[in-house]
Amino acid sequence: MRGADTFTESLFTMRKLEDFVPASHPLRAIRKMANAALAKMEPLFTRMYEADIKGGRPSIAPEKLLRAMLLQVLYSVRSERQLMEQVQYNLLFRWFIGLSMDDSVWVPTVFTKNRERLIKHDAVIEFFNEVLAIAQQKAWLSGEHFSVDGTLIQAWAGHKSFVRRDDDDQGNGDGGNFKGEKRSNDTHESKTDVDARLYRKGGTASELRYMGHTLSDNRHGLVANAVVTIADGYAEREAARVMINDARQALDDPAREITLGADKGYDAQDFVQACVDMKVTPHVAQNKSGRHSAVPEAIAQSVGYAISQQKRKLIEQGFGWAKSVGGMRQVMVRGLKKVDQMFVLTMAAYNLVRMRTLGQIRAQVAQ
Repeated sequence: MRGADTFTESLFTMRKLEDFVPASHPLRAIRKMANAALAKMEPLFTRMYEADIKGGRPSIAPEKLLRAMLLQVLYSVRSERQLMEQVQYNLLFRWFIGLSMDDSVWVPTVFTKNRERLIKHDAVIEFFNEVLAIAQQKAWLSGEHFSVDGTLIQAWAGHKSFVRRDDDDQGNGDGGNFKGEKRSNDTHESKTDVDARLYRKGGTASELRYMGHTLSDNRHGLVANAVVTIADGYAEREAARVMINDARQALDDPAREITLGADKGYDAQDFVQACVDMKVTPHVAQNKSGRHSAVPEAIAQSVGYAISQQKRKLIEQGFGWAKSVGGMRQVMVRGLKKVDQMFVLTMAAYNLVRMRTLGQIRAQVAQ
């Protein structure tokens, strides 16, 4: 018998929001780890806001704000406006953020304004570190063997915004008409995003870009450090030195051996020597194209070197995920600090996704 095309809505419902989320949904494990990291950030959140005794209107809870920002990365939502629209009707999003079915959704501009506070106080970086601490507790990090690499991030600025520095707001100067003119970062800058730099690498065209860098742990490919810098020819090696030095300082045993895998772009005498000075074994791919490699043959012929060269390819998975899923191919924010925070948040999301998979595999092996 054919059913009737009718719709009768109940006046009341006895079901909880969590009942609509499947027990095996991947967001359940991710939310559990994210909440554990957010709980450790309570002292930071307390310092970020005025005491209740001073009065004022309550802002968006920072925990909910960060969970919403995670959703934007995980589901490739392009803008805050689209995110707020989906939270309005998506029960899964409401559950993950911590909103009930009756709670009002934030205005996009209010959401963006509250996000600025998180960026100002480096809450995203703290969240990344707490997620990494969870991975450490679960023994998913080696803490000794790392890989480093960089990737280009297209800025939210066009070629026409790249004009001479002496151009004024009245349009005096070249006005973006650069036909037949040689442009340089020394003489020109983007009026839309002053931190973006015109840069090209390999066979790519010159674009206004930033450069993102990650340090990954070789055990499971989790990102151990992430940072965005101005795009130039020295940024990769300089960022690598800072990140591996941080990893070196984080170890309790200063005598413990650390290895660092990298591609041929890092085969430079100053970088290799800097690694040696920090007691880091440079497992850098040798570049012998018409030159002498800075990596000693004794290192290049070792078994550990071959393993590092194989493991360092895991770092590309993080870059690929960040650009295809996390929206980092071209950022939707402007300014070095904001781009850096979004890149770090994206890598924290990548770690959570990867940790969820590792936890699932461990559970299957234990059965």
